[in-house]
Amino acid sequence: MRYLKLPVPALISLLVAPHVWADDCANAMDQFTLNQCAAADYASQDKRLNQLYSDYRKRLEGEQKQQLKDVQLAWIKYRDLACAFESGAVEGGSAYPMVMNGCLSAKTSARADELEQLSACEEGDLSCPAPAP
Repeated sequence: MRYLKLPVPALISLLVAPHVWADDCANAMDQFTLNQCAAADYASQDKRLNQLYSDYRKRLEGEQKQQLKDVQLAWIKYRDLACAFESGAVEGGSAYPMVMNGCLSAKTSARADELEQLSACEEGDLSCPAPAP
């Protein structure tokens, strides 16, 4: 029984350590941490985009809702294909998750910025599908 107690603290530290490492992305020193940081950044940008998309879609009606959905699905396909292409040179390598997630994060952030601009457009703007409330 005594032998079973020794691995538990080590196991707990391994489960907790990645979260601690990921919190210090500015000082990341190894590929594992860099990969985690890139994944966390992408997750944050994806959450931001999903919230903006959901909020903006609520303001649209009928055909506009479907158009926005179609545009978003096409954009997702573009993003995924573009990032696969851009990260292809390191596919299979230890840096691949960092490069892929970095690309996904950058493109997702740019799309979120586009939706943010659309949701803030003013009445009278002819390129504005749904003016800001």
